[in-house]
Amino acid sequence: MLPTHGLRTHIWNTGLRSVLLLAGFPVLLAMITWAVALLFAATEAVDFQQGLRDSVALLPAAIPVALLISAIWFAIAWFSNQWIIDMISGARPVTRDQEPALWNMTEELAISRGMRMPRLAVIETEARNAFASGLTRDKGAVTVTRGLMQALGPRELRAVVAHELTHIRNGDARLGVVAAVFAGVITMVGEVMWRGLRFGRMRRLPRTGGSGNGKGKGGAMLLVLLALAIAALAWVLSIALRMALSRNREYLADAGAVEMTADPDAMASALRKLVGQEAMEGMPSQMRALLLHDGANSLGPAWFATHPPIEKRIEVLQRYAGARDPPESGMPEIVAPDPDATLVTRPVAPSTGAPHSPASSPPAIPWWRIRPGPPGPG
Repeated sequence: MLPTHGLRTHIWNTGLRSVLLLAGFPVLLAMITWAVALLFAATEAVDFQQGLRDSVALLPAAIPVALLISAIWFAIAWFSNQWIIDMISGARPVTRDQEPALWNMTEELAISRGMRMPRLAVIETEARNAFASGLTRDKGAVTVTRGLMQALGPRELRAVVAHELTHIRNGDARLGVVAAVFAGVITMVGEVMWRGLRFGRMRRLPRTGGSGNGKGKGGAMLLVLLALAIAALAWVLSIALRMALSRNREYLADAGAVEMTADPDAMASALRKLVGQEAMEGMPSQMRALLLHDGANSLGPAWFATHPPIEKRIEVLQRYAGARDPPESGMPEIVAPDPDATLVTRPVAPSTGAPHSPASSPPAIPWWRIRPGPPGPG
């Protein structure tokens, strides 16, 4: 990895890391396929080395079967993905008339990046969360909870919407489905292997070798143990890779939100309002990876958490995007001229010829020296 010096190189490095993580899944699929081949070889093994050679010879026929199973599973996930998500989450699509502020905010951000307006949905829950779904840019969807909309201010909500649009723009839902399919196939094959051994496959192993000295059975048992070890390793690594990919895409979406809104303080402030919030109930692990945050799961073992800790996400925004700590007061900051500043007008008392009282007419601050501070409470 190249060293990260700013937001743009941080985005490049995070994207490269995602590619490397995704490339690990075909390797794990080949591992679990070899584990199955080892089990088949164990039923006919004369000795351990012969069993190894037989298992490798089975791979050219076994790997296409594994890829076919993965393709079928992926096709099912592709066509039923959004329906399953809506059914589990209880998301309700909304229109411009129903949620004008959210709709206009999302439409403005989508237009700014040349994206098609995604489907908007709301979940009527007090939980503070959001997620993006849809397997193509043209059929993306952004879902937010009522609790999040009530807790965040306009700038913060805009940053969260930009975060979810970045997920759609980067194809993260599609990557999540690919990772879940690979992990699901590996888990399913491992389960079948274990059940097969428990319910009678062991009796098919040779009892003795050709000379009757028991070497055949000993070699077969070694092949079985090797197969189980490889299957267990592939299963653990598939979960770790899927979670690492999910965490990596969250960093990338945070950076994309800052790039889209040019407001790192708003994204950091929105994340601060998620600290200590519980995860949405009833969400399976495959769907929790889609969420804006995953509550306590983000604080679990680092390798098996779907999201980075919120504090770490804020730290990354401060390091690479220039997000600031929240000020102790809500007063505007006095800064250098800012071309994006908003003109602030103050009421002026009618001219009476007498000096203005500071209490009734405070001195005006030039507009070019005013910039709004970080978002206050929503």
